[in-house]
Amino acid sequence: MSPRSASLDPLAGHSLAVRDLTVSYHRVPALHHIAFEVRCGESVALLGPNGAGKSTLLKSLAGLLPRETGSIAFHGREVTAATQDFAYLPQRENIDWDFPTTVRGLVEMGRYLRLGWWRRFREEDCIAVDEAIAAMRLQSLDKRQISALSGGQQQRAFLARALAQQAHVFLLDEPFTGLDKPTQENLKELLRTLRDQGKLIIASHHDLQSVPELFDRVILLNGELIAEGPVKEVFTEANIHKTYHTAPYTGPAGRPHVHHHHH
Repeated sequence: MSPRSASLDPLAGHSLAVRDLTVSYHRVPALHHIAFEVRCGESVALLGPNGAGKSTLLKSLAGLLPRETGSIAFHGREVTAATQDFAYLPQRENIDWDFPTTVRGLVEMGRYLRLGWWRRFREEDCIAVDEAIAAMRLQSLDKRQISALSGGQQQRAFLARALAQQAHVFLLDEPFTGLDKPTQENLKELLRTLRDQGKLIIASHHDLQSVPELFDRVILLNGELIAEGPVKEVFTEANIHKTYHTAPYTGPAGRPHVHHHHH
């Protein structure tokens, strides 16, 4: 420790800093020179058209894709591969829900990620699993197969796994997609609780209308970074237009329509 660092803001280290990140998919750059910094205790929306690189960015942060350039640092330390501090939840259709495990089994896997597979489960681990299940309100479902859960319950089971893993950063790919209104409300409340406990939540999202009620910050992506910052400052008509209407052509996927906001 250098003496100089003692005088810095004690929370300054509690951030995820991305510098000059370039990631290619099959040799085609999907993200070009992305840079941003977000802090623990924030909920961040990742916005952009199809093919803008949202899933690529989440996977890259999760340590699942090689980087061509750039660095990712968490709490001031370089992140080079998958880490237990980060929990990644793919889009629902990309998960094998038929995998034979119960809710409790899934959450225990998160605990093993934190411990290492060779360590014996102790009482404190059982307690951590119980607490994660209770926090996500799954006590009555803990013996149920994950294949038998509703979409919202499946999301909550994965969040419970991330809690048991003691993850600090939650990387969620379209977590609200395909959930009905009450289930979305429930998830919104749970994510808000996690954020208030100091977790960092980064979620791709496509319903622009609900951004201000769900998120504190936005990152607008379109292969490159268009804008990022607090919702109030950055989530503007001009930035939204720039993000969704200057897209590099990525094939006939079609453009999502843009909702107009009246602030």
